[in-house]
Amino acid sequence: MTAELTDTRADWGPQRSKTITWHEPGPSTAKGLTMAGLDYLQAMADGRLPPPPIGGLMDFGIVEVENGRVVFTCRPDESAYNPIGAIHGGLICTLLDSVTGCAVHSTLPAGKGYTTIEIKVNYLKAVRLTSGLLSATGTVVKSGSRVGFSEGVVTDESGAIVATASSTLLVFDL
Repeated sequence: MTAELTDTRADWGPQRSKTITWHEPGPSTAKGLTMAGLDYLQAMADGRLPPPPIGGLMDFGIVEVENGRVVFTCRPDESAYNPIGAIHGGLICTLLDSVTGCAVHSTLPAGKGYTTIEIKVNYLKAVRLTSGLLSATGTVVKSGSRVGFSEGVVTDESGAIVATASSTLLVFDL
């Protein structure tokens, strides 16, 4: 290693790591496919079924579920920082995509699934570690037999709104 590269890396700060664990998703997905969306989400919220792997990766957790409405929390860490020292907008968008999709899922009967067709996100405030625990709420605007519409809001620990979204989802037979 050249002296210049060694000097540069000495200025990088300490190296950190993160360990992600999850349960193989096949068994819980198979159970979930036999359940109404609300029941499936409630089973994950209650711990009767494991959360999806993305929950462990991004530290999302379902804390409330009702018909047409879900609430997740997320505690971002430095691993989600972008080059300017803020939590990357992609994490916030993924959080919003999750709550808007799950809000629609909570209205679906067994045998129906969904996928995002479109999501529009408005970022209103930078998120940093000092933002604390994030809370994301997804609510259904309209859930139809072929298309669902939902909205999402993310707030920081102080209650300030950091981002909003509107989403369109395709509903289909599984």
